[in-house]
Amino acid sequence: MSQRPYRDIQRRACRQIRVGEVAVGGDAPITVQSMTNTPTDDVEATVGQIHALEEAGADIVRVSCPDQASSAALRRIVDRVEVPIVADIHFHYRRAIEAADNGAACLRINPGNIGDDDRVAEVVRAARANGCSMRIGVNAGSLERELLERYGEPCPEAMVESALNHARLLQDHGFGEFKISVKASDVFLAVAAYQGLAEACDCPLHLGITEAGAQRGGTVKSSIGLGALLWAGIGDTIRVSLSADPVEEVHVGYEILKSLGLRHRGVSIVSCPSCARQAFPVIETVQVLERRLAHITTPLSLSIMGCVVNGPGEARETDVGVTGGGKGTHMVYLSGVADHRIHDQGFVDHVVALVEAKAAEIAGAEAAPATRRRAANVTPE
Repeated sequence: MSQRPYRDIQRRACRQIRVGEVAVGGDAPITVQSMTNTPTDDVEATVGQIHALEEAGADIVRVSCPDQASSAALRRIVDRVEVPIVADIHFHYRRAIEAADNGAACLRINPGNIGDDDRVAEVVRAARANGCSMRIGVNAGSLERELLERYGEPCPEAMVESALNHARLLQDHGFGEFKISVKASDVFLAVAAYQGLAEACDCPLHLGITEAGAQRGGTVKSSIGLGALLWAGIGDTIRVSLSADPVEEVHVGYEILKSLGLRHRGVSIVSCPSCARQAFPVIETVQVLERRLAHITTPLSLSIMGCVVNGPGEARETDVGVTGGGKGTHMVYLSGVADHRIHDQGFVDHVVALVEAKAAEIAGAEAAPATRRRAANVTPE
């Protein structure tokens, strides 16, 4: 049992599917997704944006396929990127078939929107033949007319019913490689819909607060909604929807997961908001360090504290810590122990070097057991 049981999150049990080589659901890590906003048939622009998302840590990337030119471009895109690509399809079943044939790892599609049962069967055959999974994507803003008339407005019950109806169309054709989302821009509606869906099925769930807004507001809304669900153990893959650079969606997604202890990537910075006691410019220093340390993917913690009120206590809990001191000197803590003092001059460069060294140390320690296991399995000639 954890020494800190209040931090334990028991994830909801569900079946597992694959999006390309990435596992979603079951005991797989919660994955972080984003979506390109370039014209998909502009292959160079789209590939460039996907590469930026890969560098930020995106596990899965979605691209829209509104027309034949877009679905045809998928082959040239897929061949030049590492992450699995989800093709976003809404109403035209042929776009889904083309996307599956052209290398999409997953189809975002609502089977009930693409026509009769024969068309659903054709899409299922294409998906199965190409090893594609699917995501059923219910959105409060585009619920079926019959459900809106019956329920009177978008509500959790209507969203769950819509999702299960779409799922049944796939299950009737023996297809179970799908995950489901029930997104809304209203945090309360989205959370309630996901809670209802989590109880109603064992499918992996893709979480999102859709149309969350600009970077600041959208980050807050997504953190509240996704955080509440993830804390309750609900959710297997997430996308933070921001009217901003898609790379920011990935950064925010990881910060949400890191704050809950569900996924760790890169440097987690603990820093004070600063006050009149600060012995160095905390805010500016943290902004620079975030940029300078963005290349590190090894999970570790860094505290940047402006004075000695809370500084030593926080520094003792992080891998690397700095606490502001008097007369232009500041105490550096390594692995929770006061180690040495540094001066204002060269402050940032010194901290960056310490963090890089600690990241290399942690990565080396993690790699050592695997190296020893491989060596133990080698039989000398």
